[in-house]
Amino acid sequence: MAGLIGALGRRRIATLSELASRERQSPYEALARAIAHQQLNGKAAQSILARLVGQFGERFPTPAELLAVEAPQLRAAGFSFAKIAALKDLAAKTLEGVVPAATDLEPLSDLAIIERLTAVRGIGRWTVEMMLIFQLGRPDVLPVDDFGVRNGFRLAYGLSGMPRPQALAEFGERWKPHRSLAAWYLWRAVELERSGELPRCRRPPRIAIARLAGKVAPLARRARRKLAARAAALRAGTAPRARSTSRAAPRTSAAIAASRRTGAARRRPARSPRSR
Repeated sequence: MAGLIGALGRRRIATLSELASRERQSPYEALARAIAHQQLNGKAAQSILARLVGQFGERFPTPAELLAVEAPQLRAAGFSFAKIAALKDLAAKTLEGVVPAATDLEPLSDLAIIERLTAVRGIGRWTVEMMLIFQLGRPDVLPVDDFGVRNGFRLAYGLSGMPRPQALAEFGERWKPHRSLAAWYLWRAVELERSGELPRCRRPPRIAIARLAGKVAPLARRARRKLAARAAALRAGTAPRARSTSRAAPRTSAAIAASRRTGAARRRPARSPRSR
């Protein structure tokens, strides 16, 4: 981390909010925009959002307006049915007070905000963590499920595989109370690697990484489930009879020679008594 700071210079938490927008958005608008960006690249999401605000006089619709708009109108803007359901739920929970104004979120802890906002359909922990960093300017958020953060850690610390989220969270305890800045430096590590300017870590830390074990575990679980289902079927007497897969044991050279002699004797014509 010292190498990253030396290569990129000192930063402060204001840098993080400047990366997103100089104009603060309400939690409702920030989450609605996050829903639009889910599983889409930035340009496609921005086009959809532009069509949405164009339907409301080039301004973002209020929760009441978004709740009242018909689904075909949102479909025309480019939202999928799943995203329409998420937007409707967000608007409803904003009117109910579950999603409050930014000033009401300020006295709450990061964990309390995550627990509160993930009650909205389609909003997960990562989405709220991005809002905590870039909109609310929270200084101590480490999004361990973020691919860029994990990949940046892998590159900066010279790991042979991606760090597991839980292992990264435990390692990141040393960065308190500046874990948001640590995430910013890890994001930039990917750019430094591309430009060939990433400082090399002399001693990679001992940390759990996701390699082949992460792929084998699901296969092992499926195999165990199949075996358990087979055993239950056998006990119930409903299992189909297994096909025999046994093969004959390989024959020795003596057995092969004896077989040839037997075959030759069978093919030899029998002599009549007169020919003797």
